Parts: sequence; C-alpha cells; structure tokens
Amino acid sequence: MKVKNVNGTAQARCACGTWLGHWQKFSGYTANYCVANGCANTDLVGAHVQKAGDGNWYIVPLCNAHNQSSRELDIFDSCPLVSANRSQTCEPPQPKPSYYPYPRR
Repeated sequence: MKVKNVNGTAQARCACGTWLGHWQKFSGYTANYCVANGCANTDLVGAHVQKAGDGNWYIVPLCNAHNQSSRELDIFDSCPLVSANRSQTCEPPQPKPSYYPYPRR
C-alpha cells in the first residue's frame, strides 16, 4: 500500500498519550517494527500519513527515519490504517445537555 508522510504534525496531540499508543489502541495490534516494506527498525512513532488518492489522515507505526521521509512509502498491505481524526476515535464529542442550561424567567 502506498502512503505519504504528512510532515509538520509533531505538535498534534491526542488523548491516548502518544500517536503510537493511539494506533495500538484502535488497531488492536502491538507495534514491534516499522511497517515500511523492507525495514525492521524498532525506533517507532505513530506517524501521520495519507493513503495515495485519499485526503484523510491516518496513523501507522513508522521508524524515525521513515517518519521524516518526504517521498511516497510502500507499507505492508496488512497494516491497519487508524484514523487520525480524534473526534472519531479517542476524543468523541461530548453530548449536548438535554435541558436548557439557563434559568427561565
């Protein structure tokens, strides 16, 4: 599967603590090595990527070197793409109160 790293996301945060933790929580897998084909590095981060032809942002486990890459990467087809959209994953919107929050006159 072809993906491209989304550079400039280092300051983005999520409620999972780390983006690697986010990927592990929502994929159901433990990340042991970089998912870039041909790489066995274990210095992992949860990298923000876009799938070729898709404007959505996803998280996958990449090593630090591949996380810095600006070229298209070929990752394992079996790697789950976990949404980086926090409102769909770890930070769902809070329900609106079912009552009028101000006193009536």
